[in-house]
Amino acid sequence: MSVKEYLEPARVIALSGSAIHSKKRLFEFAAAAVCDAFKLDAETVYKALLSREKLGSTALGEGIAIPHCRIPECADSAGCLITLSEGIDFNAPDGLPVDLVFVLLVPTKATEQHLAILAQLATAFSKPDLRMKLRSAPSADTARTVLTERMNL
Repeated sequence: MSVKEYLEPARVIALSGSAIHSKKRLFEFAAAAVCDAFKLDAETVYKALLSREKLGSTALGEGIAIPHCRIPECADSAGCLITLSEGIDFNAPDGLPVDLVFVLLVPTKATEQHLAILAQLATAFSKPDLRMKLRSAPSADTARTVLTERMNL
């Protein structure tokens, strides 16, 4: 599945200032952003993201996190890329604050697809040049283009 299929331009969001200062606030924001497009209940998505995070941090290190969860009412995979001007604590393995977040929702039965998307994202975000380009992107559109081109999808 191509990142373009699950990452709509409207769900690439660059936040400046300290609008988001915690994981919980980030999950609330992301749930609202994704739910509008998919007619999902924001509270259900928020709780699912929070529950998954309680199992272990979804931070990869290097300022990256990929919070993800399965949603029964979700018909298709949906992503939301959020860049933060100020990093937040995510319990990352390297202890660094997270400023690049890709929130992923998948249908409950999409087990193989879920794992494949997570692997694609983790591989892409492991590249220092991609992280640098996303952090310096002048707009959300540019950030989406950088990510989709880098993932060659």
